[in-house]
Amino acid sequence: MKGKQIIQKLHAIVAALFWGDKRGLSTVEYIIILVLVAVAGIALWQEFGDAVQSRITESTGAIDAM
Repeated sequence: MKGKQIIQKLHAIVAALFWGDKRGLSTVEYIIILVLVAVAGIALWQEFGDAVQSRITESTGAIDAM
């Protein structure tokens, strides 16, 4: 068998095993969503974290000055 044929055969086996099995699908979907939200949150914090932190520090200083 050539590489492409092996991959097609493995794909057919995996599809046959899991095609009708829906158990745990909701859990997997929720985990994927959770991971995506976490990755987005981390990316946003890395991008805007310093700006947010400086604004919070400025706001805290303004409140303390009152």
